[in-house]
Amino acid sequence: MAALRSFVHAIWSLVTVVPWAIMMIVASLFVSSVAMYRLAQGWLWLCMQGLRLICGVRWRVTGMDNLPQGRTSPAILLVKHQSTLETFLMPLLMPHPLAFVFKRELLYVPFFGWAMGRLDMIHIDRNQRARAFSKVVEQGKRLLAQGIWIIMFPEGTRIPRGQKGTYKHGGTRLAVETGAPVIPVAVSSAKVWPRKAFIKRAGVVDVVIGQAIPSAGRDPDDLLREVESWIEGQMHRIDPEAYK
Repeated sequence: MAALRSFVHAIWSLVTVVPWAIMMIVASLFVSSVAMYRLAQGWLWLCMQGLRLICGVRWRVTGMDNLPQGRTSPAILLVKHQSTLETFLMPLLMPHPLAFVFKRELLYVPFFGWAMGRLDMIHIDRNQRARAFSKVVEQGKRLLAQGIWIIMFPEGTRIPRGQKGTYKHGGTRLAVETGAPVIPVAVSSAKVWPRKAFIKRAGVVDVVIGQAIPSAGRDPDDLLREVESWIEGQMHRIDPEAYK
């Protein structure tokens, strides 16, 4: 049954992304970046509602009161990465528009990548590491000043359930450079949608948002260790079965 539901959800995502991407590409010629972001949220909402109704996936969020208040209050979200689920869910949860930092190869994915390319986000060439980080800082400062929050996955890639990847300090370096606080986020998405898996299983995903960590005057590596300790501690708490 889970396989059948996953197949139906995949078809649902496919048949909605093509017209939605075409609509976004055309709309980008006429509307603002804010309106483009809202259009993208519309498709993400369709996917997540499909995941809920078709596959029986639910999500439970705690810590929303830890998010900075104010229309232009800056923040850099550092999120545990286990699944595609959190990339779709986080823009729907956050009160501010989000800008993802992602590898530019994603821009070449038909329809989905083409639509992403029309959004005000940060795509980088990983082969040019020094230049890539300079671009992240330059664009990050501009976006944060507009009230757009930056979201990054410090492990860099999706990590199997119950495991910990190597945390990289790009996000904390950006926080120190811009003075924006860091918001750590733990997500137990692999319980229902494991890394690189087609089959999604019914269940509840916990999203835990931590308190804002000031970055002013901090060492990026020390700040990263604090973020890593908090996220991994929360992962053991919200998904204890995975860490037996």
